[in-house]
Amino acid sequence: MVEYQQKDKYHINDLLEIVRLLRGEGGCPWDMVQTHESIKKDFIEETYEVIEAIDCNDSAMLREELGDVLLQVVFHAEIEEEKSVFSFDDVCDEVCRKLIVRHPHVFGEVKADTTDEVLKNWDAIKMETKGQETYTDTLKSIAKTFPALMYAQKIGKRAMRAGMDFRCAEDAIDCIAKEKAELDKAIVFNDKQNIEEEIGDLLFSCVNAARHLSVDAETALKSSAEKFIKRFAITEELTKAENLDMKSMSIEELDIFWEKAKNIINMEDTKND
Repeated sequence: MVEYQQKDKYHINDLLEIVRLLRGEGGCPWDMVQTHESIKKDFIEETYEVIEAIDCNDSAMLREELGDVLLQVVFHAEIEEEKSVFSFDDVCDEVCRKLIVRHPHVFGEVKADTTDEVLKNWDAIKMETKGQETYTDTLKSIAKTFPALMYAQKIGKRAMRAGMDFRCAEDAIDCIAKEKAELDKAIVFNDKQNIEEEIGDLLFSCVNAARHLSVDAETALKSSAEKFIKRFAITEELTKAENLDMKSMSIEELDIFWEKAKNIINMEDTKND
């Protein structure tokens, strides 16, 4: 058992000390053996839980999940401090310096009265501070660990800043039809490798169209998936009510119940409005 005086109210320094104690001699066997690699997925999971709290508009949940994310930051910083590489204070110092440098319209003499001007300055400063000499460098700097839709959307957005983009949403939508035609051709020839490539191109085109329509592709797809689950659940309830097993029914029969489920949801949405 380690010595630690418990308090009525804790602060960031307390969190730093608690993590040090957990990883130090006489601390927690689990915490002591963790590495960046062993807990990196935990960081992702905690971040997604913050997003869920925001989506649920749950302040208590948000407070808790932000704490879990902060713990991840402190934990990773502690691992580096044990190796005498950098500390949590160094992390804070670097992000503060970055904020000051990237906001010259606040902390300097640069004038930026609109959001567009702010973002333009931000991009220019970011390229300079990161040593990015070309637009291609900005694309390559996007983390490949992002979910595919988010990754594609960021690529399209940064390509747009270089002038490589569709003229309008209509052109982006037209590209979807062109990619669909190329996919159909690959399917006709049963070219497996080309089919995968064309499906990727089709998805990328949908992401670009979403961006031009000011729609977040990741959010849109998630909403559609959740809508599918809701309709699926009602469809299953309707079939069970008639003593039917979904697995033994044809797709045509299931479509009838699917449409009924869709109508039920539409009626519920109308009542809520």
